[in-house]
Amino acid sequence: MNGSGVSLWIEIPVAVLLMLSGIFTLSAAIGLVRFRTFFQRMHPPALAFSFSAWCVTLASILYFSAQDHKLSLHAWLIIIFLSITVPVTTILLARTELFRKRTGGQRDLVPPALSRQMEARRNAAPAQANTPD
Repeated sequence: MNGSGVSLWIEIPVAVLLMLSGIFTLSAAIGLVRFRTFFQRMHPPALAFSFSAWCVTLASILYFSAQDHKLSLHAWLIIIFLSITVPVTTILLARTELFRKRTGGQRDLVPPALSRQMEARRNAAPAQANTPD
């Protein structure tokens, strides 16, 4: 044991998890700089920051469980809320950007709305049914 009251065998995995968290965060930052479009830039933070948060949560559980000599699971609340909110936020941001591009005259840069695709399929179906074989 050292001065903090936690064994070296606990501090090593905690340090590895925290360093892994930093690597994930750095990769997300590099992805933000490298990618060009908004849709490409959405993925690195959503994925890498989630992995980073998982690493920090696991490190926190290990460290505080060893320090208090009992299982400390209060950090799970943080990761549960992050796991719920990050995908929802990403979807809302993507839908907002699609709406902005469709209403801003940049329709050639985004796929058509699903309602228009369904209308085109419905209109094409009767025409195909009337053609003789």
